[in-house]
This record gives sequence, structure tokens and C-alpha cells, in this order.
Amino acid sequence: MHNRVASSYSEMSKEDIEENREVERGFFDTILVFLSCILIFCTMPFSLLLSIKIVQEYERAVIFRLGRLTGGGAKGPGLFFIIPCTDNYIKIDMRTISFDVPPQEILSKDSVTVAVDAVVYYRIQNPTISVTNVEDSQRSTKLLSQTTLRNILGTKNLSEILSERDAISHGMQTSLDEATDPWGVKVERVEIKDVRLPIQLQRAMAAEAEAAREARAKVIAAEGEHNASRALKEASMVISESPVALQLRYLQTLGTIAAEKNSTIIFPIPIDIVSSFAKK
Repeated sequence: MHNRVASSYSEMSKEDIEENREVERGFFDTILVFLSCILIFCTMPFSLLLSIKIVQEYERAVIFRLGRLTGGGAKGPGLFFIIPCTDNYIKIDMRTISFDVPPQEILSKDSVTVAVDAVVYYRIQNPTISVTNVEDSQRSTKLLSQTTLRNILGTKNLSEILSERDAISHGMQTSLDEATDPWGVKVERVEIKDVRLPIQLQRAMAAEAEAAREARAKVIAAEGEHNASRALKEASMVISESPVALQLRYLQTLGTIAAEKNSTIIFPIPIDIVSSFAKK
């Protein structure tokens, strides 16, 4: 019981010490800010050159006063006022920024090595968090994009990587957006630029595609010959029913030959006539 009381007393004393330190720190901060304001007032109008700052429409300023964030969040756009002796500010660009993800050597799910590169578009959504929660938001986003690209493509087959680029880009954008949200970064878009295959694999795929095209061409030619034989069979049956049709076909053939201006014309002789002479 005595130990519990002693421990609670020690915890309360630590909390009291921390509170006293905060009070003392706040008191000294107030004194320094007050003295800085007096110095600015005494050196006017020259002090205004250091006190008045401007940020563009696409920028925001995160102000630190004696190492602490000031209230009201980021300042801008336009004019804002700082105390030169105690304040420090960082400009944050709020526009969309793009960068290229370097080509990554990735081993796909079916054990094929491919080199894939991408482009990422992002912007700073919360300038205060992007300054306080991460050292360099741009560099961190670039490194995270490289690892995310390798992790996502490592779970895909080569055929999926080549045919499902939109789905892969959307999945990568969602993953990056969730990971960079605590940094105040919004990933707007991710695009897969190029997928480079090894030379030997390209030759093998080209040979496979050529063989498939030749096989389809042979099948189409065989189907054409089959359809043509059926049509010839039906035409022969029609001609055999009418001798006049055979004569008309003969005259049509002569007309076609004459239109081509050939010097040689072949006259067909019915096989029945030749067979009759052979019997005699």
C-alpha cells in the first residue's frame, strides 16, 4: 500500500513538473515575442521589409514561432505578417507535381524478369502535416512509389502486366494514396509508361505469334477450298441438268479470254466425242 501511494505521488510530481515547465516556457515565449514586437515598432518602417511576406496563389506558408506551429494553420495566398526575431516560415507548393519512377527490374509471378517504369502525379493536400510529419515529402513519395510498383507487379503474371495496365495503375494509386495520407500528400494519378521484356523473350513471343498467324492462315485457306469445292459441285449439278447452260458458260469463258487480248484461244472438246472416236 505504501509503495502504491509513493508511486502515485511520484507520477503526480512528474506531471506537475512537466506542467511547470510548460508554464515557464510559455512565459518566456511571451516575453520574447513582446520584446520582438517592441523592437519592430522602434525600427519602423525598416522592420516592415522583414515582417511582411508574400506567397503566390499556389503557395502556402507554414509559420513556426520559437520552434512551434502558430495557430490558424498555413498562411496565404497573399500578404502575411511574421516577427523576424522569433518566426520562421516554410513555403509549400500546392500545385500538382509529377515525377518518373525509375525502371524497376521485377520478377513476375510466372518467373519472368521485366523492366517497368511509371509516372506519378501528386499534390500537397495539407501543408502543415507535410512539414511536421515527414522530413521530405517529395523524396519519401518517390521512394514509396518504387517499392509499391515492385510489390504490386510481383504478384502479377506477365500476361496480366501486359494486358491490365489500367487496373495495375489504379491499384498502385489507391495504395500510394492510403500510405501518403498521413504525410498530407494526395496521389492523383499513376500511369504505367513502358514494360520492357528481355530480347530472347521478345524473339520467342514473336515466333509464337508468327506460328499462330500461319496456323490461322492455313485454316482459313482450307475453309476457302472446302467452300469452293462445294460451290463447284453445286454448279456442276446445275450445268448437268441443262446442256444450254454449258454452252453459255463456254461462251462466257471465250468472252473473258477475248477481253484480256490473248493471242491464243483454247477450244474445249467434250470428252464424249473423244470417247466415241476412240471406240471406233
